[in-house]
Amino acid sequence: MKKKFQVTGMSCAACSARVEGAVSSLKGVSSCSVNLLTNSMTVVSDISDEEIIEAVKNAGYGARAADAKTEKNSKNDNEDLQNAEKKATLSRLVASAVLLIPLMYISMGVVMSGLPLPSFLPGSHLSLALYQLIISGVILFINRKFFINGIRGALHLAPNMDTLVSLGSGVSYLYSVVLVFGMCESASHGDMAHSLHGLYFESAAMILVLITLGKLLEAMAKGKTTSAVKSLIDLSPKTATVVREGRELEIAVSDMRVGDVFLLRPGESAPADGTVIEGYSSIDESMLTGESLPVDKRVGDRVYSATVNGRGFLKCRAEGVGEDTAIASIIRLVEDASATKAPISRLADKVSGIFVPVVTAISLITLAAWLASGADVGDALGRAISVLVISCPCALGLATPVAVMVGSGVGAKMGLLYKSAEALELMGRARVVALDKTGTVTSGKMSVSGIYPLGEHTEAELLAVAYALESKSEHPLARAVCEYAEGRAALADIRDFEAVVGGGVKGILGERDAFGGSYRFISEKVSGGEALYEALSSEGKTPVFFALDGSLLGAIAISDSLRADSREAVSELKKMGLRVVMLTGDNERTAAHIAAESGIDEVKAGLLPEDKEAAIRSLSAEGRVIMVGDGINDAPSLASADVGVAIGGGTDVAIESADVVLVKNSLIGVVNAVRLGRATLKNIKENLFWAFIYNSIGIPLAAGLFIPVLGWELDPMFGAFAMSISSLCVVSNALRLNRFKELRSDIETEKIIVKEKENMKITLKIEGMMCPHCEARVKKTLEAIEGVISAEVSHEKGTAVVEVTEGVSEKALADAVVAQGYEVV
Repeated sequence: MKKKFQVTGMSCAACSARVEGAVSSLKGVSSCSVNLLTNSMTVVSDISDEEIIEAVKNAGYGARAADAKTEKNSKNDNEDLQNAEKKATLSRLVASAVLLIPLMYISMGVVMSGLPLPSFLPGSHLSLALYQLIISGVILFINRKFFINGIRGALHLAPNMDTLVSLGSGVSYLYSVVLVFGMCESASHGDMAHSLHGLYFESAAMILVLITLGKLLEAMAKGKTTSAVKSLIDLSPKTATVVREGRELEIAVSDMRVGDVFLLRPGESAPADGTVIEGYSSIDESMLTGESLPVDKRVGDRVYSATVNGRGFLKCRAEGVGEDTAIASIIRLVEDASATKAPISRLADKVSGIFVPVVTAISLITLAAWLASGADVGDALGRAISVLVISCPCALGLATPVAVMVGSGVGAKMGLLYKSAEALELMGRARVVALDKTGTVTSGKMSVSGIYPLGEHTEAELLAVAYALESKSEHPLARAVCEYAEGRAALADIRDFEAVVGGGVKGILGERDAFGGSYRFISEKVSGGEALYEALSSEGKTPVFFALDGSLLGAIAISDSLRADSREAVSELKKMGLRVVMLTGDNERTAAHIAAESGIDEVKAGLLPEDKEAAIRSLSAEGRVIMVGDGINDAPSLASADVGVAIGGGTDVAIESADVVLVKNSLIGVVNAVRLGRATLKNIKENLFWAFIYNSIGIPLAAGLFIPVLGWELDPMFGAFAMSISSLCVVSNALRLNRFKELRSDIETEKIIVKEKENMKITLKIEGMMCPHCEARVKKTLEAIEGVISAEVSHEKGTAVVEVTEGVSEKALADAVVAQGYEVV
């Protein structure tokens, strides 16, 4: 059973590695994944939550369950906690920085540069040393969190980044305190010549200030990585207008029930998933599918939560509310993907687990080596402290999750739903793309293109048997036959119906055995029909043969048109260096015809579901394989491929078996999914390279290994600054994925251009708008006008940019605004 938890107290990758190790060691735990970015943990186990929480506590951290009932509250609590932590960090930074100014003036200005000391302060060496001791001591107290967490981690044998920081700052301070006591002892014997240059008070304080600055910047940047999910959440309206007992009521969306009738006026967002029961409009579904153009909706059509109604009025019946809506499912998928780990992060996880003890050992070795070489205690200690404060386990821990979070969020905005971080990475590593034919390369909209009776049998007889048999089947070919036969033939009853997977259907019609299906299936029952099969197949049609009591009745030809963007998508996949293969259960001639039309060079036809799965295993020997499909018969091959991709309009079984779901029914989505996978994988590699190279160069530099060769030396304060910036660099690099551009098909682009040509924009200058409420009022007024597509209103700029269709005049817009009490200039 998969369980989710929120973990508190983690500060770096060493912490997450410690928690993961503690839980993974429990008997009954199959897997454990800890996400440092979201402070979450996903555990697959058959043990109780209490045992898992206890293991986390024993490791020195806190945890609480976040099951389906409490997960939403946990997310809100966690966000509140993060905001509170951010405010506390800012407060500590401001207070520390204010105190750091006089400290730096005394240590660097007065002592080092000879600047004048204020007249009200005594100027003896001992007084200056005491000033530094007191001020730096207050700064250490303000930032005591580092010491508390660091010592707690060390006591639990789980040293972390806070341990390194507290060691670096604490040792600097204590060493300086010892020197001050030495100065006091010397002064008591009349020796007044004391040097202040060996004190490290300013370093002890500066280390904490710089690390706190880095933590604040990192927290702010990490907040941006979840912007995609937050924007999806923010799209959902907070209230809904429902009809209950004949009255219109405005209620909270959380109070909606399945079966409620809700109203959608122009410009409003749908509060739930449902079906239109009255009205006609167009709805912007771009947040759900990435589709730029509005989708027309009429009675019987589906509407989805958070999609925006156009200029029409709709009355809908709620069928999915709260956590059961499409938008909620998308948010869950993005969050689940972010909570998992990509395979590429395994090396970083291993390093993180031993990072802090190794760095501590290197620091001690540095101290001993420089003392042995004859360096004075102050210099040796400074280099050992530099090693502690420059090393950064956080950069390693954040390298993968921030990229996965941003990448999966960007994908969700485009209608690409990755179910795990592994799927996102493997999409980028894939070398082969296997495509199902029907519903994937083709549109899947089957239609009867001809009735071909054989011998003395009539078209009516053939159609009647076909209708009776196919009425019991769910196959797309069966639906095409039934749609054609409805109204043309009477529906007879079939007994003992059976669907033969990959072959056809059979049953008893009256007292006679009836069969229907592929030529291969029927040829095992009766003879004949080969010439008709070859003729229809060569035209790219799929012939379905029917037989009754050992006599071949004939065939019904069914055609399936190529998806509008299939040829372009296949071409793009080839340009990206991918091998494209089509796998289909259809006959070789029909498959070859479709492959030629779409530009696919390699075809494997006549495959049963188990044959498709075997073909996937065979292709896997040549590299990572992506399988794209939409039907029930694709489920085994989707599950066995390295990455299974389901077309959004496919069956529930296919979508459940897949690792990636394309919400939009477009093969170009596969191209974008691979491109985004590659971009994310590249970003992860860049982050890991930076994290490893930073520590590989920074630690030797801090230890002083470059001094004999190049004369390079590092001050502890610069080491702390570098550490504070390293994690920020990793997060900022991941945020570049937000600039990923979706590839659109030529057909889709042409539609957008045509739509833009049909519409025009009118800009109104408006006086009198004072606040966001005025904005909302003007926006609602304008978008209620027939012919207005959208209105972007700004009270700060005093403008309204209105997109309208032909026939909407500026006067009509201006009059509507003036009627609300504003002035149009």
